[in-house]
Amino acid sequence: MFIKVLLVFLISIFPLAYGEDLTTIKPERVGMSSERLAKIKPHMQRYVDEGKVAGIQTIIARNGKIVHFEQVGTLNLDTGAEMKNDSLFRIASMTKPVATTAAMILFEEGKLLLDDPVEKYLPAFKDKKVLVDGELVDATHPFTIRELMSHTGGLTYGIFGNSPIDQQYREAMFGENNTFNFRSIANNDTPDSQLKTLDDLVATIGPIPLQYQPGTQWVYSLSVDILGAVIEKVSGQPLDTFMEERLFQPLGMKDTFFEVPEDKLNRFGTLHTIDQTGKLMVVDRPGSSDFANNVSFLSAGGGLVSTASDYIRYTQMMLNGGELNGVRILSPTTIDLMTRNQLTYEQQLKYDPRPGIAGTTGFGLGFGLKTEAPKTASGSKGNFRWAGIFGTDFWCDPKENLTAILLMQMIPYPQNVRAEFKNLTYQAIIEMN
Repeated sequence: MFIKVLLVFLISIFPLAYGEDLTTIKPERVGMSSERLAKIKPHMQRYVDEGKVAGIQTIIARNGKIVHFEQVGTLNLDTGAEMKNDSLFRIASMTKPVATTAAMILFEEGKLLLDDPVEKYLPAFKDKKVLVDGELVDATHPFTIRELMSHTGGLTYGIFGNSPIDQQYREAMFGENNTFNFRSIANNDTPDSQLKTLDDLVATIGPIPLQYQPGTQWVYSLSVDILGAVIEKVSGQPLDTFMEERLFQPLGMKDTFFEVPEDKLNRFGTLHTIDQTGKLMVVDRPGSSDFANNVSFLSAGGGLVSTASDYIRYTQMMLNGGELNGVRILSPTTIDLMTRNQLTYEQQLKYDPRPGIAGTTGFGLGFGLKTEAPKTASGSKGNFRWAGIFGTDFWCDPKENLTAILLMQMIPYPQNVRAEFKNLTYQAIIEMN
């Protein structure tokens, strides 16, 4: 009798936990080759052997099933701890799509509209001026929520350029007028931000003029951090609480957060760069990391820590049209909206002007996307993706029902590794959709 009751209990809980979950299967069952996928690990191992990175982790899923999940190298350069399936990574700007998805939950509930002016929620951005040829002129229109999500609102980042507006951003945020460079990180002499909360960010850059007229250019920017402030105002909750309750818990993302809990620090690795002698060196450690100690600035643009297993739950949900394991986060119509190109053709040419790529790449709401099939690499029209400054990257291919993630902790990261991982993934497909 006890065994019968136990079996009934197990049957009742296992479908919830595993029945439709991202289980691992033989690649051939979903049209991929085990032999070809086996090329990935030794290729990544070479980067470790050559001292270019400490470690790399890769994961691929097709048709909602994991066909590849491997890692090479070291998680913690100080202790020698190896990477494992549950290792935690600073995912940097891979936070942006997740935060944009959180905002679209509020959109679906009618609590905000994409054409709402940002100033409706954040009055610090009222009556914006634009710096044009050294002169301040009125903005043609208040920049909108949609323009925040697509980086076309007139804002900038402050650290990647040296325009007069970039300089004002840096001075306001850091109290110094210095340009961002990787060597300053290697030397541990980057200035500390004076901003402690999203409200501080809004108050700091709100008075600064826009760099360009809203809607006229794509410029990578602090837009999604400002979107995080909008989410807080509209939801009435701190950003981390809203995302935990409305995204992470429903999707079973138990290892995604803005602050690494103390009991999980052993799974959180070191961040690395190359020193002046060409050797790997540590620039951020788990115990002293800004990602692990009383985090108050909840950066919607780059503040999350996550695992491959967690993040692929998010990407698979997006690939599924807003649902995972019977839990619906968004409607398929909203996913379709998020993956529509928001740029004009002229803006696309400037967004990514590289030969063979110019004109085929656009930007949706939170994602870069392919408006045409790539000319210089495998992939499909409709691919959407984003990446992070520490070498993290992901993409979703709706046509091939495939999603893949690359994780490392390196700044600057080897430039070719992302494209090589993508090639290694697509060459393993032996049955196209």
